Amino acid sequence: MKRFLAIGALVCLTSLGVEAQTSADTTVHVITIFDQLAKPDVGKGTVHIRQSADIRTMVGAHKYGANVEQEGEETYLKIPGFRAQVFSGNNQRKSKDEAFRKEKEIKELFPEVPTYVTYNAPFWKLRVGDFRSHEEAYQLMRQLMEAFPDYAKEMYIVKEEVKIPLN
Repeated sequence: MKRFLAIGALVCLTSLGVEAQTSADTTVHVITIFDQLAKPDVGKGTVHIRQSADIRTMVGAHKYGANVEQEGEETYLKIPGFRAQVFSGNNQRKSKDEAFRKEKEIKELFPEVPTYVTYNAPFWKLRVGDFRSHEEAYQLMRQLMEAFPDYAKEMYIVKEEVKIPLN
């Protein structure tokens, strides 16, 4: 008898927990591949998909979450990665201007590579690229060293949170 009461209580508490989660849930319906396949189209067949609701919610979920950032139409995944540090200076009068000048010069030769000028007292830093591996960042750093030999002695690879495009 005690076993039945314990099981009954557990079922009731579990259902209350599920009820509380679903009432506060603000799920965004994402148009997934399943929606595209099931959409009727003239001259094409119809696809019927039978699946668990859990699978549907997981597909496309990589575009939402704590480590996902939205900038306009672009969606980025923020993960630990690597960048090439091109400049770091702590001269309050000159370092800011120098960081932005070097950023402009790099953008002229490498417009597709993202650049980041940051200030973390007392240093102004210029870091370039968003790479998952040290080797990718090193490859870019070598290209930068060839293009800007005057900056080569200051360059090195740093580990930092990077933005990987999901679109």
